[in-house]
Amino acid sequence: MNKRAFDLGISIFSLILLFPLFLMISLTVYIKLGYPILFRQVRPGLFGKPFEMIKFRTMVDACDAQGDLLSDADRLTPFGKFLRASSLDELPGLWNVLSGDMSLVGPRPLLMEYLPLYSAEQFRRHEVRPGITGWAQVNGRNALSWDEKLEYDVWYVDHHSIRLDIKIMVMTILNVVSRKGINADGNATMPRFQGRCQ
Repeated sequence: MNKRAFDLGISIFSLILLFPLFLMISLTVYIKLGYPILFRQVRPGLFGKPFEMIKFRTMVDACDAQGDLLSDADRLTPFGKFLRASSLDELPGLWNVLSGDMSLVGPRPLLMEYLPLYSAEQFRRHEVRPGITGWAQVNGRNALSWDEKLEYDVWYVDHHSIRLDIKIMVMTILNVVSRKGINADGNATMPRFQGRCQ
């Protein structure tokens, strides 16, 4: 079985199995956070090609007196924190997998604005489709430094296989249960990537 067939089979089965959960989370997001239910953002996919990634919304659109959005920490609600800690906010990404923009396992799709900041070696993370979970996520997630995270991503590019993908998916479930590496130290989310001097 090749990786794409594996992704399609697991995604279709998961969407059917988890459909009631999708409905329940959608309703709760609407009640607690309002509309829209889904967070949509353009991210770089295979070879850096842009695509629209979807997740369940976890933040409110709270602004300061000047009309600027508040920090992630101020906008992330308790329910949003639960969705992120449980990784339930990632479930809509299964539609991205079905469309071919993402894989179940691969380097996480980061921000478009990071593309010119990568070294040539770090940019190799885009040689495979981005994933809902990945090797970096099961080896520290947001507790990793950016250098460590990107090194794990490139390692996955060089070693990916169906067997490794299954291992990462099992490790993901275990990490979600143990709530490992949800936040970077001192941050509600991962701090912004600043690039590095080459």
